Amino acid sequence: MKKLLFAVALFFSVQAASAQTFSIGPKAGLNISNYTGGDIESDALVGYHLGGVLNYGFGKAFSIQPEVLFSTQGAKVDNGGTKSDFKISYVTIPVMFKFKSNGGFYFEVGPQAGFRTSTDIPDQTINNFAKNLDLAGAVGIGYQSPIGLGVGVRYVAGVSKVGNFTGQSIDPDFKNSVIQASIFWAIPLVK
Repeated sequence: MKKLLFAVALFFSVQAASAQTFSIGPKAGLNISNYTGGDIESDALVGYHLGGVLNYGFGKAFSIQPEVLFSTQGAKVDNGGTKSDFKISYVTIPVMFKFKSNGGFYFEVGPQAGFRTSTDIPDQTINNFAKNLDLAGAVGIGYQSPIGLGVGVRYVAGVSKVGNFTGQSIDPDFKNSVIQASIFWAIPLVK
């Protein structure tokens, strides 16, 4: 075990001593969101996300990328025989661990915290439809050019329930599920 810990520490020390990069820039894109779990009947709802990224690279292959995004999510929910748009807006903070190939293609994985900013629910008898905090995990792929322009696709799967309401016809044990398609420009500041 000590040898494994030493090897991991040595790997990160070598990576930290090698070329480090820092970049910052805008990010925007399309959300296709829905609810999963529980007994809720819903269809996908189209929204958007907009914000910025910070990318701190260790060598050429690995980087950590925290982001701050305004994200519109929700679903078209069967509400008494008709489909209604249940829209929730969040400020999301994903922290992605990115693994990049020499050709610019990357794979990313990481946690995300979302903080509710507004709720647009047509059925006003449901109190506190969405909790203030939404926790999720994300995984994605994409391409980033040498000058920092990039495109990516990410799946965000909720791990916490959307709401805590009780006494309604909807089982509250459902989670957010979002597919995001993005364009971004991570402008290199330090190479």
